[in-house]
Amino acid sequence: MIQLLFSVLGLEVALVLVLLFKTPLRKVAILGLDRLKRGRGPVMVKTVAATVMVVLGSSGYSIFKIHDRSNEMGQLTPTDQVLASRHLLEASLMGYSLFLALVIDRLHHYIRELRSLRKSMEVATKLNRAMEDAKSGSIESQEKEITGLKEEIEKLKSQLHTKEEEVKSAEASSVALRKQSEGLLLEYDRLLEDNQHLRSQIQSIDLKLSHSDGNKKDT
Repeated sequence: MIQLLFSVLGLEVALVLVLLFKTPLRKVAILGLDRLKRGRGPVMVKTVAATVMVVLGSSGYSIFKIHDRSNEMGQLTPTDQVLASRHLLEASLMGYSLFLALVIDRLHHYIRELRSLRKSMEVATKLNRAMEDAKSGSIESQEKEITGLKEEIEKLKSQLHTKEEEVKSAEASSVALRKQSEGLLLEYDRLLEDNQHLRSQIQSIDLKLSHSDGNKKDT
């Protein structure tokens, strides 16, 4: 019994040391503990722990009876001393074994929690980087878009300036054409007046000629 308890205690101490330091063996130990906590593993562990607790209580009760008997007799016999020492050693080993089992369980739990926290932190860091990259990309795209819009505005301004020059030249041409048409109209009016004057002169000449012809016929 004592050799078994020493063996269990040694294994538990080794397992605690493996869990405390980051080595390749820790992954194997964590996988083993994960499998132990699945299925019927927790029931078996609870059964073993309950059995150890019962044996521990029995050893404590035996130690109490031996001390009670020694109080009645006045001193311990060699046999009682050996039995008391044996029960005390067994009880101490079982107590340490239960304590180390609890330490192993808590270490395993905290290591799993730490791993999940690290994974969530990595995911959050990746998301943050992705968001920052997206923001920087959107800012760059917006800057490119703004630059393109500025270039488009400059092109439109140059086109507007060209159109304004064309409009000014067209207005100047229309003014010149208007003045030219006004001059042509004046010239046309003058020609009409000259035409009327010439017609009146021709008519007067025709009348004179017809009058002279009549006089010749009378003579």
